[in-house]
Amino acid sequence: MEIRYPAWLRHEETGYFVEFVDLPDTFTEGQTVEEALFNASEVLTAMLDFKIEHDQPIPSMSEGVSGAVYVAPDAKTQAALLVRHARGERSMADLARALDTSWPAAQRLEDTRHWPSLKQLEKAASALGKRLVLSME
Repeated sequence: MEIRYPAWLRHEETGYFVEFVDLPDTFTEGQTVEEALFNASEVLTAMLDFKIEHDQPIPSMSEGVSGAVYVAPDAKTQAALLVRHARGERSMADLARALDTSWPAAQRLEDTRHWPSLKQLEKAASALGKRLVLSME
């Protein structure tokens, strides 16, 4: 699963404006396309982090939005969302037991202020019946 949210990128007099399809309260701008997309990743990360921290619902990502650009949040936010999605309805206590660790240690896997190691992510993926796959762009 990839964590990428579609956004509208439009040219305006002062530069480029970016607004997320699934997060209408999340938008930014930049003088160039590159700056606008960099800022879009930053604001997407901030909004998702806020929603996770305050236990607010995370909107699903729309797929196949014609004319949209797809923007990813930073790696630690992606990791937290992927673990949360893979965990599904399993409790954090179940995940902790499967990882043979404490509840706080398991909870840190979904904390965007924590940088889990690849070893921790791989172990969590395995415990959740998944496998860890990395990519670089």
